[in-house]
Amino acid sequence: MKERDLVEYIAKALVESPDKVAVKEVHGSSVTVLELHVDRDDMGRVIGKDGRVANAMRTLLRVAAQDRRVVLEIA
Repeated sequence: MKERDLVEYIAKALVESPDKVAVKEVHGSSVTVLELHVDRDDMGRVIGKDGRVANAMRTLLRVAAQDRRVVLEIA
């Protein structure tokens, strides 16, 4: 499973409007940036209390990416 698919899968499971979840992938020279876009009402669900859900998603991304650098941005 690609990192982009993993982020999309997790986000759709968390939000109330899964049809409004979008993940944009931007490749740089040494890093891949995943921009997660969700409905404004679902932003709190994706970030979580004190950013715990977002940090958990970033941890899973680090494991899935193995030796590559992947950054998750919630827009």
